Amino acid sequence: MTLAELDAALVDCRACPRLVDWREKVAREKRAAFRDEEYWGRPVPGLGPADASLLIVGLAPAAHGANRTGRMFTGDRSGDVLFAALHAVGLANQPTAVHAGDGLELRGTRITAPVHCAPPDNKPTPSERDTCARWLRAELALLSPRAVVVLGGFGWQALLPVLAGAGWTVPRPRPKFGHGAHVELAGERGPLHLFGSYHVSQQNTFTGRLTPTMLQDVLRAAAQAAGL
Repeated sequence: MTLAELDAALVDCRACPRLVDWREKVAREKRAAFRDEEYWGRPVPGLGPADASLLIVGLAPAAHGANRTGRMFTGDRSGDVLFAALHAVGLANQPTAVHAGDGLELRGTRITAPVHCAPPDNKPTPSERDTCARWLRAELALLSPRAVVVLGGFGWQALLPVLAGAGWTVPRPRPKFGHGAHVELAGERGPLHLFGSYHVSQQNTFTGRLTPTMLQDVLRAAAQAAGL
């Protein structure tokens, strides 16, 4: 299976009833500012080239962001912060991501998430995370990352067992998440550099817990580790 075939299969997934109900309800009712737009309202596939050596792992699509536009981190404030930082360190061709046809291209970088449907209150359940993990496992099997940046503790906890299952050695006790955390994992597919960053949520960026400089520093270090 190719990455494109995996993405095509993913968008038809209806495995989690609560998430299916929520994503479709949001797509029907819409936010007033977007009432004339047709919402995507389905699982959102990963974004970026199949030969990416850097993987960025978030949490889940935003209800009126990726769940509306059909593209990871596109059309919301979190994405505004992420893509501005990616552009600043040379990993994106433009600093904004407004809609799926806006010409955005990522350089050597792919963005994905442990949960591919928008969850109520941005909080997937553990069972939803575990059900969706099969897509992350399949995606990782088709990629050859040399570095991963995980945005937030939820993604960190979700990714570690997937990495272990993919052949990388995850130490015991497990590495702790934190902004600027960096662990090198040995594996049969070569070493993998794992980086942590606070999530680009409005809660973090509006309060200054995560600044553009802090995010760029992590992305720059990860890009270097990935050979970009």
